[in-house]
Amino acid sequence: MNEDQSLSVVIPLYQEAENVGPLLARLHEGLAGYEHPWELICVDDGSTDRTVERLREEAAGYGSHVRVIRMRRNFGQTAAMQAGITAARGRFIATLDGDLQNDPADIPRMLAEMQERDLDLLQGWRQKRRDDSVRKFFSRVANRLIARITGVNLHDYGCSLKVYRADVIKRVRLFGEMHRFIPVWVAGVTSPARIGETVVNHQARQYGESKYGLSRTFRVVVDLLTVFFFLRFRARPGHFFGSIGLFFGALGSMGMIWLGFVKFVLGDPIAGRPLLFVSVLFIVMSIQMLTTGVLSELLSRTFFESSGSTAYHVLEMDGEDSGWKQPE
Repeated sequence: MNEDQSLSVVIPLYQEAENVGPLLARLHEGLAGYEHPWELICVDDGSTDRTVERLREEAAGYGSHVRVIRMRRNFGQTAAMQAGITAARGRFIATLDGDLQNDPADIPRMLAEMQERDLDLLQGWRQKRRDDSVRKFFSRVANRLIARITGVNLHDYGCSLKVYRADVIKRVRLFGEMHRFIPVWVAGVTSPARIGETVVNHQARQYGESKYGLSRTFRVVVDLLTVFFFLRFRARPGHFFGSIGLFFGALGSMGMIWLGFVKFVLGDPIAGRPLLFVSVLFIVMSIQMLTTGVLSELLSRTFFESSGSTAYHVLEMDGEDSGWKQPE
């Protein structure tokens, strides 16, 4: 038994009582040929139907490798996924939705491909997505926007079917509704070159109702600003706020210099000119941004020092047990 190939499958579920039985059956069929240890972690995200009861019934029938985590209330898919990832014990972790739209049979192939390509994350790509045309259109727009701004070039960020190296994904902490940005967060601890994608099967929902509306597409823009900030300026937030402060400071200073020329050289009054108020406003904004940058630098350094975190992650290190060069 090769423990190095152990796998944890994490599935968050909410109001999916009808899908539990078929989901676990298809998962066991898809992993029937997997020759290494694996476990299934089903996270019930505060469902009010019979989802958790059905999970426990199915778990009793399949065996102890099926683990059920019950959240106290509905915290959202991101929190449920984080709970499952934290509880996972395998060297590799696979995630998928509980609505039967992802195909569990893709997991073994994805694991083999990820190791063959030496990746830390392999993202599923629903090339033939079985959703309505409106959702697909907005999803394509959001995916292109995310790829352009973050530099992590993938076709389908929203696909929950992913496989990870556990030691990488466990370094990422997910909050809010950031599950759709997981590849971007992973790019904060590993190189984007170690993040890949592969075409996976996708099927139309058979039971239950989708938990996602078109409104989440518009929330992507707000979330994207947060992701961009943490990805680029997490360890140096002063550069972000300082750049904005210097920009407005330069505009305000140029305005004041011009007004000084008008007042003292040309002898014209400037008290009622809109440029005076705009220039003063820009200078005040500049001071605020610069001081915010200093405070954010202090907070950032306090975070790294108090939590024991680092701004980098080592992939490999040779020579830890090597000897010292002795003087001749």
